[in-house]
This record gives sequence, structure tokens and C-alpha cells, in this order.
Amino acid sequence: MHIKLIFFAVLALLAAGDVWAMRCGHRLVQVGDYKSEVLDKCGEPDAVEQRRAIRGSRLRHPYGALEIDQFEEVLIEEWTYNFGRRKFQKLLEFEDGELKKIRDLGYGY
Repeated sequence: MHIKLIFFAVLALLAAGDVWAMRCGHRLVQVGDYKSEVLDKCGEPDAVEQRRAIRGSRLRHPYGALEIDQFEEVLIEEWTYNFGRRKFQKLLEFEDGELKKIRDLGYGY
């Protein structure tokens, strides 16, 4: 009984949130791949959206003697793949050309 509970808990965690990989035919696309690899494995996406974001950090000394701000602008691209009515659409998010997230959307059309 305890093993079944652990199994279903792990299964629920895997089903929720972001996905780490997706299949394009017999090929696998994973977080960390670059746009050129994804294009080679999956072809052109059905939709592409771009935006810019600011990423950064602020470092502070505990006594306030030193403060460093580091910010950079990153290009974020969201690619959508529609695999048809019986499969989920996938949203791939790239930052500066590197795949950072894969998310399931609703069923395709």
C-alpha cells in the first residue's frame, strides 16, 4: 500500500507543471537544447512569439558597505507545436536560443 502511494505521488508530480522533454517523431527534444537542434528534430513551429525581459541580481554586503547590481536583457521566444487533435500542443520557451521550458497546452486542433 505504501509503495502505491509513493508511485502515485511521483506520477502526480511528473504530470504537473513543466515537462523536461518532448518527442518529435522518433527524436527527443530536451531542456538545454538549442533552437537549431529543435528545428532539425521538429521542423518549423506553428507559431512564434518574441519578447525581451530583464534578468538580474543584486548583491549586498550585510553591513551595507558594498552593493552590486547586475542586469542583462534576454530575448525570450515561445514556440508552439500543434501535433493534432489527439495530442497536446507543446509550448517551448527559449532564452537567448537555449530551450528553458516545455509546457503542455490543451489538445491540438
